[in-house]
Amino acid sequence: MADLTAIILTRNEEANIARCIDSLRGFARRVVVVDSGSTDDTAAIARAHGAEVVEHPFTYYAAQFNWAIEHTGAATEWLLRLDADERFTPALCAECEALLSGAAADVTGVSMEADFYFLGRLLRHGGSKRRKIMIFRRGHGALEDRKRDAHTILLDGRYVRAKHRFEHHDVKDLGDYIARCNWYAIREKQDYLAYLAGADESVNTDAALQRTRKRKFGLYYRAPMFLRAWLWFVYKYIFCGGFLDGVPGLVYHFFECYWYRFLVDARIYEQRVCGGGEEPLTAFGQEARR
Repeated sequence: MADLTAIILTRNEEANIARCIDSLRGFARRVVVVDSGSTDDTAAIARAHGAEVVEHPFTYYAAQFNWAIEHTGAATEWLLRLDADERFTPALCAECEALLSGAAADVTGVSMEADFYFLGRLLRHGGSKRRKIMIFRRGHGALEDRKRDAHTILLDGRYVRAKHRFEHHDVKDLGDYIARCNWYAIREKQDYLAYLAGADESVNTDAALQRTRKRKFGLYYRAPMFLRAWLWFVYKYIFCGGFLDGVPGLVYHFFECYWYRFLVDARIYEQRVCGGGEEPLTAFGQEARR
């Protein structure tokens, strides 16, 4: 067993949380679920499967996770960030346990890729496999302060790469997925407006991530509004081979690469022409109706 605490942020994740926690059995010394007002059985299921449950109001993901680092009594050497719809495989658990137990003093993180399942199918194409740091030494890492797409910052040291992948399975229906896209679009808009104002608070020094964000803000957002969503869909679905994943690949790339990106542009346009203050950020499902 690794000297590791897994931190899982939840709200209404009764469909996913048991499998997530069970996937860490024998690997994580401690599992902490930070719940933000679930109205279903998430908390009860988490406790029944051996996790500790802490309640805390949600504003945005990075703020919630960084709060959890400081306020959940984590005393293990390593911390793991994991979402309720993600699972560690036995092979990944074994590999990470070996990596952590034999880590050199300057190793402060472990990065890995995900196998992403959508509508019951593993998506193998479209460039969807992104590597990110999931495990880091306590006191040596945190999440960058972004409203959307926050990645782990290593304050010092270096990370090593795991060969095995974790799995992303969300068993909720498309209605939940579509509603979540709107929830994410508000946060993406706020990050974009912060970037334009020169107030982007990201300090991530990961070279690959810096290149990705340079392309995003220096290339994608320089393309014409609304047209760029269509161009992104064509690139991911056609040129990156997303069409090879059949109907699930079509549905995923339409919503993720076209509809979601179009919605972000619509939110940006709405802000420009209608004005208004910054929307208050809450947990998914607690958004004020507009």
